[in-house]
Amino acid sequence: METFKNIIVTGGAGFIGSNFVHYVVKDHPEVEHITVLDKLTYAGNPANLDGLPKDKVELVVGDICDKDLVDKLVSKADAVVHYAAESHNDNSLIDPTPFIKTNIEGTFTLIQACRKYDVRYHHISTDEVYGDLPLREDLPGHGEGKGEKFTPDSPYRPSSPYSSSKASSDLLVRAWVRSFGLRATISNCSNNYGPYQHIEKFIPRQITNILSGIRPKLYGSGKNVRDWIHTNDHSRAVWDILTKGKIGETYLIGADGEKNNKEVLEMILELMGQPKDAYDHVKDRPGHDLRYAIDATKLRTELGWEPEYTDFKTGLQHTIDWYTEHQDWWKDEKAAVEAKYAKNGQ
Repeated sequence: METFKNIIVTGGAGFIGSNFVHYVVKDHPEVEHITVLDKLTYAGNPANLDGLPKDKVELVVGDICDKDLVDKLVSKADAVVHYAAESHNDNSLIDPTPFIKTNIEGTFTLIQACRKYDVRYHHISTDEVYGDLPLREDLPGHGEGKGEKFTPDSPYRPSSPYSSSKASSDLLVRAWVRSFGLRATISNCSNNYGPYQHIEKFIPRQITNILSGIRPKLYGSGKNVRDWIHTNDHSRAVWDILTKGKIGETYLIGADGEKNNKEVLEMILELMGQPKDAYDHVKDRPGHDLRYAIDATKLRTELGWEPEYTDFKTGLQHTIDWYTEHQDWWKDEKAAVEAKYAKNGQ
């Protein structure tokens, strides 16, 4: 097992990255210093790092495409965990430009610096690079446990500017491992939920709609399936891959949490004391992937990882409680987010 004293977490003021920083501070005191490199776009929030020791966690506001800044920071680090990304599908359909720049050029800048200083690199990616899978009801003999899942050997079939830019960044990392000996691993994770997620995303949008007296919104029929994982379980998996993973390997992270959007929304309504049908249907997203499902066998068998949030309903209640108790964290942005969706008929 590798040990690290000084790590860089890109995008560490965002949703999944900040949860990882909190996890490392709490559970891995052997890490002496964490540099959070974050551009602080709309999805990055310094408040996500509140309560962390200032002498241990340093926020550097900057762009991962800034070669000189990245070079300076990486030269002092033992490892880089790369979360920073433009990641919202709807936004990528409106303007793909920042997705290409951040997700491809930013990754290139980081891996060049890690190659130069021989720094361990872990690349956070998404299951969306694999495209989508048939819905269970479209499969012969459908039912629980039936149906194909993504594996590390699944072909890449991205369907949006976002997922294609992430696929491109994955391929850069693989090539740098093979051509230049970059000490890197990749993880592709399913949909995360939990504290600090921006309210434009599906689960926090519905929770904050209900808390704001707004009827929740469901894309199309709501049959699209996502494989949900609590962000705390994702953080633990990333740490296991960083410290125990085999260089050059790809590990898929998932917790067998398949639910369609309609099920998730109705569960949120039920847990928040609302009628299960108290929502509006809105137009579907163009090219909306049908189903994601992760086979995390490699991660479980090789590295011994297991999810702790195995009951989705419990994890969802935990998330609802967080947004209810932290309304000052999201209220100022709520009206602008809903106005943006309304403009697109969603």
